[in-house]
Amino acid sequence: MPIVHFLLVYDRTQQKLVFEEPYSDAKEAVKAYEAMEEKHRGDNQMEIVLVGADSIETVMLTHGNYFAATPSASPYLAGV
Repeated sequence: MPIVHFLLVYDRTQQKLVFEEPYSDAKEAVKAYEAMEEKHRGDNQMEIVLVGADSIETVMLTHGNYFAATPSASPYLAGV
């Protein structure tokens, strides 16, 4: 299964994901990531990450804190 790169931007002030975009081309994903980092340079309230995975569902499990309505990866970690 091919890897898809997901560019995520989380706004700590709003406590929500404000941008999510998948990229099938790694070079294009890195270019978009760099542009987003430049756009928000100096803004400590924005978390910008580029994650490679097989699907958005996997990203939602591994980076669930960015997705409001997703269960944690493990019920044993709930409340930690």
